[in-house]
Amino acid sequence: MGVNSKTITLEDLRRHAVARSLFKPTSLPQAIQRLGFVQADPIRAPARAQDLTLRHRVKDYRAGDLERRYARLAVEEDCLVNYGFLPREHLKLMHPRSAKRSWDAKTRAQAAEIQAFIQSHGPCHPREIQAEFQLGATRNAWGGSSNATTHLLDAMHYRGLLRVQQREQGQRVYSAVVHEADPRSPHEKAQALLELVLAKYAPLPSRSLGQLCSLLGYGAPHLRGELRQTLAMARKTWPQAEVEGQIWYWPEGENPSSKRWKLDEAARLLAPFDPIVWDRLRFERFWGWAYRFEAYTPAPKRKLGYYALPLLWRGEVIGWGNVSATEGRLQAQLGYVQGHPPADPAFAKALEQELSKLACFLGMEQPG
Repeated sequence: MGVNSKTITLEDLRRHAVARSLFKPTSLPQAIQRLGFVQADPIRAPARAQDLTLRHRVKDYRAGDLERRYARLAVEEDCLVNYGFLPREHLKLMHPRSAKRSWDAKTRAQAAEIQAFIQSHGPCHPREIQAEFQLGATRNAWGGSSNATTHLLDAMHYRGLLRVQQREQGQRVYSAVVHEADPRSPHEKAQALLELVLAKYAPLPSRSLGQLCSLLGYGAPHLRGELRQTLAMARKTWPQAEVEGQIWYWPEGENPSSKRWKLDEAARLLAPFDPIVWDRLRFERFWGWAYRFEAYTPAPKRKLGYYALPLLWRGEVIGWGNVSATEGRLQAQLGYVQGHPPADPAFAKALEQELSKLACFLGMEQPG
C-alpha cells in the first residue's frame, strides 16, 4: 500500500484531513472539481452551506456566487450521498437512476405531459407548470400536504427526466435533459463512486466509510449491490492503517504522515456540512467533543445554537460561532470547548481576520 502503517498517528490523520481539504483557494470550477461534491442546504445563517463551504476554497468568493454562475458551469444540482452540486461528469455514474417507489399509470402520464411541455416551451419555473397542469396537493414524506406539481417535478429530476437549469430567487427552474450514457460496467461505476467519496472525506474510519457506501444508495440506488461488493474488495486493497483500535482509509498515492500536509495560522468558521467536520464519528475521534447540527432541534434543547459553525484553528476545532447580521453589520456569538478562547495573541488576530473575511463574503460592514 506504499505507507508504513505503523508510523501513522491520530495527529497525522487529523492534520491530513484538514490540510488536504483546505487546498489553496482556486477558481470556482476547479474547487468544485477538486471537492467532487458540495453539499447544499437551504438555510441561510448567515449564508447557505454550499457558499460557506466554497468561501474557504475559492479565491474572492462571495455569498451566492455559485447560484449566480451555475448556468454557465459544467455543474449539476443532483444527488450523491445527499443533495448538492457536483461536476456534470459524475452524473453519468448514477443515471439512469431508479427510485424506490414506482409510479402508477396516472403519475407516469402526468410526468410525460410535463416533460413534453418543458421540451416544447424551454426552461420553466414551477409556477408556469402549476398554472398549466393544476395537479392539486399530495401527501409528503412527513405526513403533511404539499404541492403535487412541486413534488412531481422533484421526482422527475431525481429520475433524470429533468435538470435544474438555474434558480430564480431560490426556486428551481427546470429544463429537459438527456443524460449522457456511461460505458463503464456497474462494478466500475461503483468503484468510481466509492473513490469519489473517499477522495472528498478522507481519511475515513471504517465505520464512516461503510456509512458513505450506504448513503450512495441515494444517488445510485440501482448500484447498491455493486457498491457493497466493491467496498468489501476495497477494504482489502485501499491504503489503510489501524490507529488507536480503528481502521482508517485514504486515497492511493497519499501518505497521512507526510510533511506535505501543513497547517496554517488562519482561523476558520466552517459550514456544518464542510468535509472537515461532516463525519461526526471522525469529528469526535479527532477533537474529543461532539458537534451537533441543531437547526431542527427545539430551541430549549440546543447546546451550541441554531446554526453553529465549527471554529477551526491550527488543526483543532476549538469552539463554534453563531453568526448573524444586525443593521447590516456582522454579529458573532462564539463559544469555546474549554470555556474561553486561547490565550495566544495570535488567535485573537486570526479570529479578527476571519470575521473580516466573513463580513466581506457576505457584503456587510466589517464587525465592530
